[in-house]
Amino acid sequence: MFESLSDRLESVFKKFKGHGRLDESNVQEGLREVRLALLEADVNFKVVKDFVERVKDKALGQDVLRSLTPGQQVVKIVHDELVELLGGTAQELDLAGKPAGIMMVGLQGSGKTTSAAKLALFLRRELKLKPYLVPADVYRPAAIDQLQKLARQIEVPFFPSTPDMDPVDICKKAMAEAAREGANVALFDTAGRLHIDEKLMEELANIKAAVEPREILFVADAMTGQDAVNVAKSFDERLAVTGVVLTKMDGDARGGAALSIKSVTGKTVKFVGMGEKLSELERFHPERIASRILGMGDVLTLIEKAQSTIGAEEAEELGQKMKEARFDFEDFRTQMRRLKKLGSIEGLLKLIPGMGKIAKNVGGLNVPEKELKRVEAIIDSMTRQERKHPELLNAGRRARIAKGSGVGVNEVNQLIKQFEQMRQMMRQMLGGGKGGKTPGMPKVGGRGLPPGYTPPGTHAGRRPGLPGMGGMPGMPGMPGMDAMGEMPGMAAEPRKKSATKKPGSKRKKKKRR
Repeated sequence: MFESLSDRLESVFKKFKGHGRLDESNVQEGLREVRLALLEADVNFKVVKDFVERVKDKALGQDVLRSLTPGQQVVKIVHDELVELLGGTAQELDLAGKPAGIMMVGLQGSGKTTSAAKLALFLRRELKLKPYLVPADVYRPAAIDQLQKLARQIEVPFFPSTPDMDPVDICKKAMAEAAREGANVALFDTAGRLHIDEKLMEELANIKAAVEPREILFVADAMTGQDAVNVAKSFDERLAVTGVVLTKMDGDARGGAALSIKSVTGKTVKFVGMGEKLSELERFHPERIASRILGMGDVLTLIEKAQSTIGAEEAEELGQKMKEARFDFEDFRTQMRRLKKLGSIEGLLKLIPGMGKIAKNVGGLNVPEKELKRVEAIIDSMTRQERKHPELLNAGRRARIAKGSGVGVNEVNQLIKQFEQMRQMMRQMLGGGKGGKTPGMPKVGGRGLPPGYTPPGTHAGRRPGLPGMGGMPGMPGMPGMDAMGEMPGMAAEPRKKSATKKPGSKRKKKKRR
């Protein structure tokens, strides 16, 4: 969402860092470009004006002007001000009472129904609560059916409302039913309109009076920009909104709503929808979003994503398997499926500091994901015994697997070869060798590797360490990491000659008898 803003700010900061000393003239010039970048991102004009003034006052302070790295000081000032602009710190939900009511309000089409289901799943998984969904939109066709279907999908109880019922009565009865069910939270999916009208506001006010919710979350489509901010202000005046949920944050909108909504309405964004899947709802962390905007990555979110897919005990068991070279195709397939749950490869790269630009320059990062599906099809065509014991994969079995997965035998052979290389390197990196010697490669198809073989990324006479990225194999149909040198802005490193052979050495010929 913030790509164009990030690019503009990056170019401004390069100019700042190019100056040995900062003065009022070059600060004014740089901040003029910052102002234009924010306005082009559809940030509220008054918000931009106040933001630039605060940055200017701090950037012209004596501590910055006398600093040895004034450019970096300005970047820090902009980062800190962005954090404040976005809300300062992450806001928790008020879940006092049993059950605690949460009203989802907003215009029609903003994503209230899906966001209600996403939030219910978040509360159940992350906070270990028992949520209860209440379909209270009796006007939009199939709105009730949609929420009930989503509730079954995420295994959350729901109130069996029907379109002929009154919305206020639905919410009253649902609150009592949620208490009987032992639910901690009741989420009310209310009706919306294409525009704000008096009848809608009156109904929402009546629901609020009937159930006395702890939270009233305004759901806004981030793609609508400043319109979302203005609508949020109108809802807040009538209902006293407690927070905002921004949907479609994974889209190509300019991000003006996220940057303006706190300053204009005084309400903090609490959650953001990052995709269509019900699991793709994230708590809004202003400092992390500010880091993403400035191209610094977001490692904490990446770690949280990884931790949500694998537990500590499972990770320890997996590490032991890798160390002892017991990592098999069954484990490999499990990790591939977890990778897909984390999101797109391009999205994950953007969370790693310095990798966002590479992800943009490379382009076509969906190709590896397609290749992962092909690899998964090959593994699925194996029997459970073959996945557990790759050494059983002889020529006949490989031909059967190739036919079952719809690929050529050469692609099956390539995958098995690369898997064994990967397993060997994992063992070396985790110290699996005995006595400092390189451990032997597991046999594949009854054949071992020739004597004197040096695994990729190692050198003769040295204990193998972390293999170089140039030695990593690619997936079938994909270039290996050697091809990274061909990416825009990246130069390929010169290959080193193998240390396994001495230059000029010749074999001695045997004398014939």
